[in-house]
Amino acid sequence: MVPPASMAIAAISTVVEWYDFTLYLYFVTVLARVFYGGGERSLALALAGFAIAYLMRPLGALVLGVYGDRHGRRRAMMVSMAVMTLAMALTACLPTRAVAGPLAGWLLLALRCVMAFAVGGEYTGVVAYLVEGAVPGRRGLVASLASAASEVGALVAAAVSAATVLWFSPAALETWGWRVPFAIGAGLAGMIWVGRSRMAESPEFLAHEAQGDLAAHPLGRAAGAERAGVLRGFGISALGSISYYVGISYVPAFLVATGAMGEGAALGLSTLAALMVIAVTPIAGALSDRYGRRPLLIGIAIAAAVMPTLLFPVMAHGGIMLALGGALVLAAIGGAWSAVAASATAEQFSSRVRLSGLALGATSATALFGGVSPWLAHVSIALTGGAWAPGAMIAAVAAAVVPILWMMPETAPRFVEPL
Repeated sequence: MVPPASMAIAAISTVVEWYDFTLYLYFVTVLARVFYGGGERSLALALAGFAIAYLMRPLGALVLGVYGDRHGRRRAMMVSMAVMTLAMALTACLPTRAVAGPLAGWLLLALRCVMAFAVGGEYTGVVAYLVEGAVPGRRGLVASLASAASEVGALVAAAVSAATVLWFSPAALETWGWRVPFAIGAGLAGMIWVGRSRMAESPEFLAHEAQGDLAAHPLGRAAGAERAGVLRGFGISALGSISYYVGISYVPAFLVATGAMGEGAALGLSTLAALMVIAVTPIAGALSDRYGRRPLLIGIAIAAAVMPTLLFPVMAHGGIMLALGGALVLAAIGGAWSAVAASATAEQFSSRVRLSGLALGATSATALFGGVSPWLAHVSIALTGGAWAPGAMIAAVAAAVVPILWMMPETAPRFVEPL
């Protein structure tokens, strides 16, 4: 097994990627003024840049996934973290529009694309490493820690953003204060990279390397002989993505737009939702070790097919306490699903092609069902006139995934031998 120190470094690594992910969204209005000149059009450009960069994640997952299957999980994770460190450090040093004109906005977009490329291979590499390095009977719990660490990263970003805005005057914030959170992110990423340089390699990869049977074309094998795992991973991650981005990330904007609460209360609620995810994640991961991935996923998927459509109207029209309760239930559903999905998706593949398989299935689903889901949820309310519409989006995906789960073989080592 992998030494505990190496497992701990891997488990906390996702703090960095979600720190950057959340930080950009929290600072998007400031970045719009600094790099695009301010105004509604500038905000749209900053958000469009985020969406465009998001599409680089599958490419990064494919490139780094193949590299990780051929040369090792540790090396792939070191490459991804090195690129993330460089991208955040360069972002903190970028010239503003006042100095470089329109070029500033293009440079920001370019670095966002580089960051997204690295992030694409980050989460899948971490999950594969945790699954392969954990004691077989604790794979679900250990892999779920990557999901919990992601929420910790979001909370750190929220705290750093709030402190930066409170510390600097508006003029100083736009002049140079906005650079501080990105510099902090680069420092965090650099420390993780140093830690990863001391990590042990995955024992399963080392065994294949010693036997000389590493896959020469892991992407081709994943898409061919193990394509059933790709399809199952796609379905699992599709529901995970829409549950998170609509059922958790979009909820504060939904509550503000429907007049259920003000911006300050909605942001406070999002913090409570993040804490709920952190609390639920290890519990769900441990339960999947005890009772299996398949029954837990089926149960959570049924809850996702029924409850969100009911909860969104309740949150919009039932008052602050019901809005809080509904948001926490949705966070529990999303957090529990992500916790079990972490190990379940990785276990769909043999260790020879695990990263490539995750890239084809899980990461591509995240790209399709993640980045645009909040926008689609907002549009769905305008088109239907009903607060239930965002919940119906989650329910539709959940209903489509249940048959896939029903036919999916159990993968928890307690019940079957791992692939």
